[in-house]
Amino acid sequence: MSLVDPWALVLLAALPWLHRAQWRRARPVPLGFPVAEGLEALPAGWASRARRALPWARTVALGLLVLALARPQWGVETTSVRRQGIAIAMVIDVSSSMSALDLVRDGRSADRLEVVKAAFRSFLAGGGGLPGRDGDLVGMIRFARWADVLAPPTLDHAALLPILDRLPIVEFPLEDGTAIGDAIVRGVEMLRGVPSPSRVMILLTDGSNNVGRASPEAAARIAAAFGIKIYTIAAGTNGTAQIPVRSVDGKVEYRTSAVTIDEETLEVVAGTTGGRAFRATDETALQAIYALIDRLEKSQELTDRVQVQVELFPPLAGLALLLLAGELALGLGRLQTVP
Repeated sequence: MSLVDPWALVLLAALPWLHRAQWRRARPVPLGFPVAEGLEALPAGWASRARRALPWARTVALGLLVLALARPQWGVETTSVRRQGIAIAMVIDVSSSMSALDLVRDGRSADRLEVVKAAFRSFLAGGGGLPGRDGDLVGMIRFARWADVLAPPTLDHAALLPILDRLPIVEFPLEDGTAIGDAIVRGVEMLRGVPSPSRVMILLTDGSNNVGRASPEAAARIAAAFGIKIYTIAAGTNGTAQIPVRSVDGKVEYRTSAVTIDEETLEVVAGTTGGRAFRATDETALQAIYALIDRLEKSQELTDRVQVQVELFPPLAGLALLLLAGELALGLGRLQTVP
C-alpha cells in the first residue's frame, strides 16, 4: 500500500482534542431531585449506553476522512502473456511444371500445386496435425518467369486463404519459366523492413533456375545480409511425370515428360542463410516438412507485468460519511439529550 498525500496524516494529531471536546459536550448534566433515594440502583437503559458511543463514532469517522485525504492506494499486479510472431514470406512456384501429376493427395493423383496449396493452408490455418501460425505476419509471392507479390505480410490469415485457393498455374508460354533468384530477391524486399524478431522465407519449387536476372546463390547472400533465413522445399519426383499439354485446338492431354529439380542449388541457398533444404515427394512428406518448420520457427512468448493501483479514497470517504450521518441522525433522534 502507498499514500499519494501522506502529509494529510498530520491532521490525525487533532483527533484526541476533538474527541475530548465531543465527550465533554455529550456528558449529561446532573439534575437535582427532591428525593433521589433508589434512583442510583436503577440500571442504565440502552439509549444511555449508546449515547456514550456517539463521540467515538464521530472520532472514527473523522479519522477515516483523514485517511481518505491521504489517498491510500493498493497495488495489484497483473500478468499477461502475449505472443510476438515472426514474419514469413511464402514463395510459391507456379510455373507449368507445377501441373505435373506425380504427387498423391487423399489417395488420388494430384498436381504439385494442388498438394502445395493444401499443405500451405494447414500450415497457415491449422489442420493435419499442424497448430497454425496465429500471431505471425505472413505474406505470399508467386513466381514463374517473373515474381509477383500476391499479399504483403499480414496478420489477417483469413484474407490470405482465398488468394491461395485461386492461385493458378501460368498458362501463357511468355510467362513460363523458373526465376528462383528473382523470387528470393522479391522475398527479401518484402521482409527486410518488417519489424520482427525473426524473418523467414519458405521457397517452394519443382525445378531449376532458368530465367531471371539474379542467380539463386547471389540472392541467398543478399537474404543472409538482412538476417533472413530461407527454407527450401523441392516438390515432386525426379525422372518422369505426367504433364498436361495444350494442343493447338485447345484440348489438354497428358504426356510423360522428363522432370528435374536442382536440389544442389536449393541446398546452397538454404545453407547460405542458415535455413534447411527439404524434399517432398508426396503430401505426407510435405506435411511433415511444414511440421518441422513449425517446430523450428516458434513465436516468442512475452510476459507483461502491470501494476494496477486501486484507489481507496472512495470506500474510506463513503464509510466516514455514513458514520457521520448515522451519528447525526441518532444524536437528533432517540439519543438526543436535553440539558
